[in-house]
Amino acid sequence: MPDLSIKDKILGGLWGAVVGDALGVPVEFQSRESLRQNPVQDMRGFGTYNQPAGTWSDDSSMMLCTVESLLDGFDTGHLGTLFVSWLDEAHWTPWEEVFDVGVTTSRAINHLRQGVEPEQAGLTDEFSNGNGSLMRILPVSLRYFDSPIEVLLDHAHRVSALTHRHIRCQIACGFYCAVVSEMLRGNKINEAYLWAINSTKALYEQSPYSEELPAFARVLSGDIGSLSESEIRSSGYVIHTLEASIWCLCNTGSYQDAVLTAVNLGEDTDTTAIVTGGLAGLEYGVHTIPSEWIDKLARRTDLETLFDQFVAEVLS
Repeated sequence: MPDLSIKDKILGGLWGAVVGDALGVPVEFQSRESLRQNPVQDMRGFGTYNQPAGTWSDDSSMMLCTVESLLDGFDTGHLGTLFVSWLDEAHWTPWEEVFDVGVTTSRAINHLRQGVEPEQAGLTDEFSNGNGSLMRILPVSLRYFDSPIEVLLDHAHRVSALTHRHIRCQIACGFYCAVVSEMLRGNKINEAYLWAINSTKALYEQSPYSEELPAFARVLSGDIGSLSESEIRSSGYVIHTLEASIWCLCNTGSYQDAVLTAVNLGEDTDTTAIVTGGLAGLEYGVHTIPSEWIDKLARRTDLETLFDQFVAEVLS
Protein backbone atom coordinates (compact mmCIF):
# COMPACT_ATOMS: atom_id res chain seq x y z
CA MET A 1 0.00 0.00 0.00
CA PRO A 2 1.44 3.43 -0.94
CA ASP A 3 2.00 5.97 1.80
CA LEU A 4 -1.24 7.72 2.73
CA SER A 5 -1.53 11.50 2.62
CA ILE A 6 -2.52 13.50 5.69
CA LYS A 7 -5.85 14.20 3.98
CA ASP A 8 -6.51 10.48 3.37
CA LYS A 9 -5.78 9.74 7.01
CA ILE A 10 -7.89 12.55 8.48
CA LEU A 11 -10.85 11.67 6.27
CA GLY A 12 -10.29 8.01 7.09
CA GLY A 13 -10.40 8.77 10.80
CA LEU A 14 -13.58 10.86 10.61
CA TRP A 15 -15.54 8.63 8.22
CA GLY A 16 -14.16 5.55 9.94
CA ALA A 17 -15.42 6.71 13.31
CA VAL A 18 -18.97 7.50 12.15
CA VAL A 19 -19.24 4.27 10.17
CA GLY A 20 -18.07 2.30 13.21
CA ASP A 21 -20.68 4.01 15.36
CA ALA A 22 -23.46 3.23 12.86
CA LEU A 23 -22.41 -0.42 12.67
CA GLY A 24 -22.68 -0.68 16.44
CA VAL A 25 -25.97 1.16 17.04
CA PRO A 26 -28.38 -1.68 16.15
CA VAL A 27 -26.73 -4.18 18.49
CA GLU A 28 -25.80 -2.01 21.47
CA PHE A 29 -26.09 -3.93 24.77
CA GLN A 30 -26.09 -7.34 23.07
CA SER A 31 -23.77 -9.84 24.69
CA ARG A 32 -20.65 -11.20 23.06
CA GLU A 33 -22.17 -14.67 23.13
CA SER A 34 -25.30 -13.45 21.34
CA LEU A 35 -23.18 -11.81 18.64
CA ARG A 36 -21.15 -14.99 18.20
CA GLN A 37 -24.39 -16.64 17.18
CA ASN A 38 -25.38 -13.80 14.84
CA PRO A 39 -22.34 -11.60 14.18
CA VAL A 40 -22.57 -8.19 12.57
CA GLN A 41 -21.07 -8.45 9.08
CA ASP A 42 -22.68 -5.47 7.35
CA MET A 43 -24.58 -2.25 8.04
CA ARG A 44 -27.81 -3.31 9.78
CA GLY A 45 -30.94 -1.37 10.60
CA PHE A 46 -33.39 -1.23 13.50
CA GLY A 47 -32.39 -3.41 16.45
CA THR A 48 -31.79 -1.77 19.83
CA TYR A 49 -33.14 1.70 19.00
CA ASN A 50 -35.36 0.76 16.03
CA GLN A 51 -33.42 3.13 13.76
CA PRO A 52 -32.79 2.76 10.00
CA ALA A 53 -29.46 1.42 8.74
CA GLY A 54 -26.82 4.13 8.70
CA THR A 55 -28.03 5.83 11.87
CA TRP A 56 -25.25 7.11 14.10
CA SER A 57 -25.59 7.83 17.80
CA ASP A 58 -24.81 10.49 20.39
CA ASP A 59 -21.18 9.41 20.04
CA SER A 60 -20.94 10.80 16.50
CA SER A 61 -23.21 13.75 17.29
CA MET A 62 -20.83 14.98 19.98
CA MET A 63 -17.78 14.24 17.82
CA LEU A 64 -19.35 16.25 14.98
CA CYS A 65 -20.01 19.16 17.35
CA THR A 66 -16.31 18.98 18.22
CA VAL A 67 -15.34 19.06 14.54
CA GLU A 68 -17.59 22.07 13.95
CA SER A 69 -16.22 23.96 16.94
CA LEU A 70 -12.60 23.37 15.93
CA LEU A 71 -13.24 25.06 12.58
CA ASP A 72 -13.13 28.32 14.55
CA GLY A 73 -10.15 27.45 16.74
CA PHE A 74 -9.90 26.02 20.25
CA ASP A 75 -12.79 27.38 22.35
CA THR A 76 -14.34 25.13 24.98
CA GLY A 77 -17.08 27.72 25.60
CA HIS A 78 -18.22 27.44 21.99
CA LEU A 79 -18.01 23.66 22.16
CA GLY A 80 -20.15 23.63 25.30
CA THR A 81 -22.77 25.73 23.53
CA LEU A 82 -22.87 23.19 20.69
CA PHE A 83 -23.31 20.32 23.15
CA VAL A 84 -26.31 22.10 24.66
CA SER A 85 -27.69 22.69 21.15
CA TRP A 86 -27.29 19.01 20.37
CA LEU A 87 -29.23 17.84 23.42
CA ASP A 88 -31.87 20.60 23.41
CA GLU A 89 -32.30 21.29 19.70
CA ALA A 90 -31.07 18.06 18.04
CA HIS A 91 -28.06 19.81 16.46
CA TRP A 92 -25.93 17.29 14.56
CA THR A 93 -28.35 14.41 14.98
CA PRO A 94 -29.08 11.94 12.17
CA TRP A 95 -32.88 12.36 12.17
CA GLU A 96 -33.50 15.57 14.14
CA GLU A 97 -33.97 13.78 17.43
CA VAL A 98 -31.71 12.61 20.26
CA PHE A 99 -32.36 8.93 20.98
CA ASP A 100 -29.50 8.17 23.36
CA VAL A 101 -27.44 10.10 25.90
CA GLY A 102 -25.24 8.92 28.77
CA VAL A 103 -26.08 9.83 32.35
CA THR A 104 -22.74 11.55 33.03
CA THR A 105 -22.97 13.54 29.79
CA SER A 106 -26.57 14.56 30.46
CA ARG A 107 -25.71 15.83 33.95
CA ALA A 108 -22.69 17.75 32.66
CA ILE A 109 -24.71 19.40 29.89
CA ASN A 110 -27.24 20.45 32.50
CA HIS A 111 -24.35 22.18 34.29
CA LEU A 112 -23.48 23.94 31.03
CA ARG A 113 -27.11 25.09 30.69
CA GLN A 114 -26.91 26.55 34.18
CA GLY A 115 -23.88 28.63 33.24
CA VAL A 116 -21.14 26.59 34.89
CA GLU A 117 -17.72 27.32 33.39
CA PRO A 118 -17.33 24.80 30.53
CA GLU A 119 -14.15 23.21 31.81
CA GLN A 120 -15.74 22.80 35.27
CA ALA A 121 -18.98 21.23 33.98
CA GLY A 122 -17.83 17.62 33.87
CA LEU A 123 -18.27 15.18 36.71
CA THR A 124 -15.32 14.02 38.81
CA ASP A 125 -16.62 11.14 40.93
CA GLU A 126 -15.32 7.58 40.58
CA PHE A 127 -18.54 6.45 38.91
CA SER A 128 -18.21 9.07 36.15
CA ASN A 129 -15.42 7.23 34.34
CA GLY A 130 -17.45 6.20 31.33
CA ASN A 131 -16.28 6.53 27.74
CA GLY A 132 -18.39 9.59 26.89
CA SER A 133 -15.44 11.91 26.31
CA LEU A 134 -13.15 9.35 24.69
CA MET A 135 -15.82 8.69 22.05
CA ARG A 136 -15.68 12.31 20.82
CA ILE A 137 -12.01 13.26 21.32
CA LEU A 138 -10.62 12.22 17.91
CA PRO A 139 -10.99 15.65 16.18
CA VAL A 140 -8.83 17.33 18.83
CA SER A 141 -5.89 15.15 17.86
CA LEU A 142 -6.56 15.46 14.14
CA ARG A 143 -6.54 19.24 14.46
CA TYR A 144 -3.49 19.56 16.73
CA PHE A 145 -1.46 16.47 15.79
CA ASP A 146 1.62 18.55 14.99
CA SER A 147 1.53 20.54 18.24
CA PRO A 148 3.99 19.78 21.06
CA ILE A 149 2.77 16.80 23.09
CA GLU A 150 2.19 19.03 26.14
CA VAL A 151 -0.22 21.21 24.14
CA LEU A 152 -2.03 18.21 22.64
CA LEU A 153 -2.55 16.59 26.03
CA ASP A 154 -3.73 19.87 27.56
CA HIS A 155 -6.31 20.31 24.78
CA ALA A 156 -7.49 16.71 25.18
CA HIS A 157 -7.86 17.08 28.95
CA ARG A 158 -9.79 20.34 28.66
CA VAL A 159 -12.17 19.01 26.02
CA SER A 160 -12.78 15.87 28.08
CA ALA A 161 -13.55 18.03 31.13
CA LEU A 162 -16.72 19.46 29.59
CA THR A 163 -18.47 16.19 30.45
CA HIS A 164 -15.85 13.91 32.03
CA ARG A 165 -13.48 15.74 34.37
CA HIS A 166 -12.12 12.76 36.30
CA ILE A 167 -8.35 12.44 35.79
CA ARG A 168 -8.76 8.87 34.51
CA CYS A 169 -10.94 10.04 31.62
CA GLN A 170 -8.54 12.87 30.87
CA ILE A 171 -5.59 10.47 30.67
CA ALA A 172 -7.53 8.09 28.40
CA CYS A 173 -8.34 10.97 26.04
CA GLY A 174 -4.79 12.26 26.13
CA PHE A 175 -3.28 8.85 25.47
CA TYR A 176 -5.64 8.17 22.55
CA CYS A 177 -4.78 11.58 21.08
CA ALA A 178 -1.08 10.79 21.38
CA VAL A 179 -1.59 7.55 19.45
CA VAL A 180 -3.60 9.37 16.76
CA SER A 181 -1.06 12.16 16.40
CA GLU A 182 1.77 9.71 15.77
CA MET A 183 -0.32 7.76 13.25
CA LEU A 184 -0.91 11.02 11.37
CA ARG A 185 2.83 11.60 11.32
CA GLY A 186 3.31 8.32 9.47
CA ASN A 187 3.63 5.49 11.98
CA LYS A 188 1.41 2.43 12.08
CA ILE A 189 -0.56 1.42 15.16
CA ASN A 190 2.13 -0.67 16.88
CA GLU A 191 4.78 2.05 16.65
CA ALA A 192 2.30 4.82 17.46
CA TYR A 193 1.07 2.93 20.52
CA LEU A 194 4.60 2.54 21.89
CA TRP A 195 5.40 6.17 21.06
CA ALA A 196 2.32 7.30 23.02
CA ILE A 197 3.52 5.39 26.08
CA ASN A 198 6.90 7.08 25.97
CA SER A 199 5.76 10.56 24.98
CA THR A 200 3.08 10.88 27.67
CA LYS A 201 5.25 9.47 30.47
CA ALA A 202 6.80 12.78 31.53
CA LEU A 203 3.40 14.29 32.33
CA TYR A 204 1.48 11.24 33.50
CA GLU A 205 4.14 10.14 35.99
CA GLN A 206 3.55 13.40 37.86
CA SER A 207 0.75 14.07 40.34
CA PRO A 208 -2.25 14.17 40.03
CA TYR A 209 -2.02 11.86 37.01
CA SER A 210 0.33 9.32 38.55
CA GLU A 211 -2.27 8.19 41.08
CA GLU A 212 -4.41 6.92 38.20
CA LEU A 213 -1.70 4.99 36.33
CA PRO A 214 -2.49 1.60 37.93
CA ALA A 215 -5.81 1.65 36.01
CA PHE A 216 -3.78 1.91 32.80
CA ALA A 217 -1.30 -0.87 33.63
CA ARG A 218 -2.34 -3.15 30.75
CA VAL A 219 -2.23 -0.32 28.21
CA LEU A 220 1.09 1.02 29.48
CA SER A 221 2.68 -2.44 29.34
CA GLY A 222 2.94 -1.93 25.58
CA ASP A 223 1.57 -5.42 25.11
CA ILE A 224 -2.21 -5.01 25.04
CA GLY A 225 -2.36 -6.63 21.60
CA SER A 226 -1.08 -9.97 22.91
CA LEU A 227 -4.08 -10.52 25.19
CA SER A 228 -6.78 -13.01 24.22
CA GLU A 229 -10.26 -11.83 23.29
CA SER A 230 -11.60 -13.24 26.56
CA GLU A 231 -9.33 -10.82 28.44
CA ILE A 232 -10.73 -7.77 26.60
CA ARG A 233 -13.83 -6.09 28.02
CA SER A 234 -16.27 -3.95 26.04
CA SER A 235 -18.38 -2.17 28.63
CA GLY A 236 -18.90 1.58 28.84
CA TYR A 237 -15.93 1.99 31.22
CA VAL A 238 -13.34 4.26 29.64
CA ILE A 239 -10.42 1.89 30.32
CA HIS A 240 -12.24 -0.99 28.63
CA THR A 241 -12.90 1.11 25.52
CA LEU A 242 -9.33 2.36 25.25
CA GLU A 243 -7.93 -1.15 25.67
CA ALA A 244 -10.41 -2.70 23.22
CA SER A 245 -9.77 -0.13 20.49
CA ILE A 246 -6.00 -0.63 20.49
CA TRP A 247 -6.43 -4.41 20.80
CA CYS A 248 -8.74 -4.52 17.78
CA LEU A 249 -6.23 -2.61 15.65
CA CYS A 250 -3.33 -4.80 16.76
CA ASN A 251 -5.20 -8.02 15.94
CA THR A 252 -6.72 -7.27 12.53
CA GLY A 253 -5.42 -6.30 9.13
CA SER A 254 -8.06 -4.06 7.55
CA TYR A 255 -10.52 -1.31 8.38
CA GLN A 256 -13.46 -3.65 7.90
CA ASP A 257 -12.07 -6.40 10.13
CA ALA A 258 -11.12 -3.92 12.87
CA VAL A 259 -14.55 -2.32 13.22
CA LEU A 260 -16.48 -5.57 12.88
CA THR A 261 -14.25 -7.12 15.54
CA ALA A 262 -15.01 -4.13 17.78
CA VAL A 263 -18.77 -4.37 17.26
CA ASN A 264 -18.85 -8.11 17.82
CA LEU A 265 -17.18 -7.75 21.21
CA GLY A 266 -20.69 -6.78 22.35
CA GLU A 267 -22.06 -4.51 25.10
CA ASP A 268 -21.14 -0.88 24.32
CA THR A 269 -20.86 -1.67 20.63
CA ASP A 270 -21.28 1.81 19.15
CA THR A 271 -18.64 3.43 21.35
CA THR A 272 -16.09 0.63 21.08
CA ALA A 273 -16.55 0.81 17.30
CA ILE A 274 -16.38 4.62 16.96
CA VAL A 275 -13.11 4.71 18.91
CA THR A 276 -11.73 1.72 16.99
CA GLY A 277 -13.05 3.07 13.69
CA GLY A 278 -11.18 6.33 14.12
CA LEU A 279 -7.90 4.46 14.54
CA ALA A 280 -8.64 2.01 11.72
CA GLY A 281 -9.53 4.80 9.30
CA LEU A 282 -6.20 6.46 10.09
CA GLU A 283 -4.31 3.19 9.73
CA TYR A 284 -5.75 2.16 6.36
CA GLY A 285 -7.09 5.39 4.83
CA VAL A 286 -10.51 6.58 3.73
CA HIS A 287 -10.47 4.58 0.49
CA THR A 288 -10.46 1.28 2.39
CA ILE A 289 -13.78 1.98 4.11
CA PRO A 290 -16.51 0.16 2.15
CA SER A 291 -18.26 2.81 0.04
CA GLU A 292 -21.61 1.14 0.56
CA TRP A 293 -21.25 1.73 4.30
CA ILE A 294 -20.47 5.41 3.84
CA ASP A 295 -23.32 5.79 1.35
CA LYS A 296 -25.82 4.41 3.88
CA LEU A 297 -24.95 6.97 6.55
CA ALA A 298 -27.62 9.45 7.58
CA ARG A 299 -26.83 13.01 6.38
CA ARG A 300 -23.99 11.76 4.22
CA THR A 301 -23.79 15.02 2.23
CA ASP A 302 -23.69 17.14 5.40
CA LEU A 303 -20.94 14.93 6.79
CA GLU A 304 -18.92 15.28 3.61
CA THR A 305 -19.20 19.07 3.68
CA LEU A 306 -18.15 19.27 7.32
CA PHE A 307 -15.24 16.88 6.90
CA ASP A 308 -13.94 18.69 3.82
CA GLN A 309 -14.08 22.01 5.70
CA PHE A 310 -12.20 20.45 8.60
CA VAL A 311 -9.46 19.00 6.39
CA ALA A 312 -9.03 22.38 4.70
CA GLU A 313 -8.67 24.04 8.12
CA VAL A 314 -6.09 21.50 9.33
CA LEU A 315 -4.04 21.78 6.15
CA SER A 316 -4.26 25.58 5.85
